[in-house]
Amino acid sequence: MTFPARLAADAAAVQAHLTTALATKGNQPVHDAMRYALTGGKGLRGFLVLESARLHDIAPQNALSAAAAIEALHAYSLIHDDLPCMDDDDLRRGQPTVHRKWDEAVAVLAGDALQSLAFELLCDPALGPEKVRMGLVLGLAKASGAEGMVLGQALDMAAETASTPLTLDQIIALQAGKTGALIRFAAQAGAIMAQADTTALDGYAQALGLAFQIADDILDVQGDPAKAGKRLGKDEAAGKATFVSLLGLDGAKVRAAELIAQAEASLAPYGAKAATLKEAARFVIARES
Repeated sequence: MTFPARLAADAAAVQAHLTTALATKGNQPVHDAMRYALTGGKGLRGFLVLESARLHDIAPQNALSAAAAIEALHAYSLIHDDLPCMDDDDLRRGQPTVHRKWDEAVAVLAGDALQSLAFELLCDPALGPEKVRMGLVLGLAKASGAEGMVLGQALDMAAETASTPLTLDQIIALQAGKTGALIRFAAQAGAIMAQADTTALDGYAQALGLAFQIADDILDVQGDPAKAGKRLGKDEAAGKATFVSLLGLDGAKVRAAELIAQAEASLAPYGAKAATLKEAARFVIARES
């Protein structure tokens, strides 16, 4: 199976699992907003969970709840990032953002509920014994909370009002939380479920997460808004320091390519079994959205 086909198949499987999980929740506006926020994404984080599980001979159906959990958590983060008090965006995945389609209160509550759903999904016995499930819960909590994604978003917001632009090292630290932390958890999830060493996948994911953000910065400068499904050029308009503003467009592309090579090299212990994860790394800097 080609990588695009694998990515699409895994995204569809995760989406179906989420649809089932939400089927009994109700049909209030907050439930409809949750379902709306979960549609239309690439499903890269869920794919990383399932592929890292395959790498450790765990059947995808036994890892689906973990893959669905990371996608639910990611959807919550996007809803909140788009709010007027954060990035104030009107468009996400080619559709109106949740607070535009409903209102800010529904958006906040839908995000909160998706975060709760993520941890509910990680309690699924199919994921393994209690020790494994607790490891997944702890891993996602750390990745998404005050030492991971939330910290990264807080640093990003603080940078908008800072008197001087961030340095390259500061941007790397910021993005390690805001973007990289969830990607690291997703890539390590299979090893956590297998109770195996996470070192190689952690090295892969650290490089992959940073390359992902550099690709985002490049898309913000030269991407097609219709393909990206969101407003572009906002970082430059806001005068924010980015990988492109600090390294230049060509320099950012070179750095992203170096990181992908680093990610691929980290997978050496897995040999040919890691071929699909290497394709995923190359996809990250070739994507158009």
